[in-house]
Amino acid sequence: MQLVEVGSNARYQKEFIQFPVRLYKSDSYWIRPLNTDVEEVFDPARNSRFEHGECVRYLLLNDGGETIGRVAAFIDHDIASLDNDQPTGGMGFFECIDNKEAAFSLFDAGKTWLQKRGMEAMDGPINFGDRDRWWGLLVEGFDREPNYCMPYTKPYYVGFFEQYGFQDYFKQFTFELPTTWAGLTNMAQSVKDRAQRIFDNPDYSFRTLNKRDLPAAAEAFRHIYNAAWGHHAGVKEMSAEQAQSLMQKLKPVIDEKIIYFAYYHDEPVAFFVSLPELNQIFKHVNGKLDLVGKLKFLWYMLRKTNHKVFGVVFGVAPAHQGKGLEAAIGLRMPYEAEKTPNFQYDTMEMNWVGDFNPIMVRFVSQLGSTIVKTHITYRYLFDRTKPFKRCPAIGRKKEKQ
Repeated sequence: MQLVEVGSNARYQKEFIQFPVRLYKSDSYWIRPLNTDVEEVFDPARNSRFEHGECVRYLLLNDGGETIGRVAAFIDHDIASLDNDQPTGGMGFFECIDNKEAAFSLFDAGKTWLQKRGMEAMDGPINFGDRDRWWGLLVEGFDREPNYCMPYTKPYYVGFFEQYGFQDYFKQFTFELPTTWAGLTNMAQSVKDRAQRIFDNPDYSFRTLNKRDLPAAAEAFRHIYNAAWGHHAGVKEMSAEQAQSLMQKLKPVIDEKIIYFAYYHDEPVAFFVSLPELNQIFKHVNGKLDLVGKLKFLWYMLRKTNHKVFGVVFGVAPAHQGKGLEAAIGLRMPYEAEKTPNFQYDTMEMNWVGDFNPIMVRFVSQLGSTIVKTHITYRYLFDRTKPFKRCPAIGRKKEKQ
């Protein structure tokens, strides 16, 4: 076996994209990611993490020169030691044939590269970017199609990670629930009652996103996000520039009627951002958004063949938590859908609910939802004598002042 660095080699860069296409050719549930979404991660001109980070990619070749695996390793120096007991880097985009020796060679490559740069642990498989993409190893839900930019990985990878010595740092659950008020038959009545009290409270109002005023929506999102998430372990506050960039990036796929903001008087205090589940459309373009791919995308969007919503992110400002607003913002779509003839969507998958957030897990469960996928973010400590600690639960770690 031979390990080669991808670097600026055009052939290796192409092979980094094409290897999974061959590896998953018999997996009916796998959906090919868009080439541009993967390439963007490794492009310093498009990935701002390169401003304070570095990255390497490898291919593993067999003796005949055929690719049998790939991996990336990376460091974001701004967060490597943030809320960690040791400097921690990342590895991701791991794909490999069913061969333990090959898998361990790829893990070793990431470990060696990180150690040389002062890291003492690596998390994986994760993204060289935000947590909402390419994060975690699928361990349950292999009979479900992946959501957009979420990993669908081979079942045998689980054994590779755990035999190598990776340990469960945290789990990420994907919940499924219906999008109509009447369809929430398994929802606790107490949750519906709490939501209704907020709906009836004149101090609170609800608005959908207005595409004609994206800058205001971006600023409202940033205000709530930083209040709700900005102090959580491993999460940095969002800048105004990042929020504006995010909204512009989402603009082509936004459906205004499934993104909700809650206001207390005139202050934004909660959001629930959902998008049409884009993999239901992108699965028809074979990874390419060239002219033909864009035409296919428009065709399927206009036909409204997608009936699945993807819950992207949810947040409530701390001052309004525990008052029923969580229920109200979470149920606003079913509440409105019940009054909307021929509402397009019938199913929602709520993505990325971490087990380190037991309040959220409990709340989403009370909606009558079902866990349909589980991903694990693993951590590997280079010093094998050091005690391993899972990600602390929200509320159990003192916030930084």
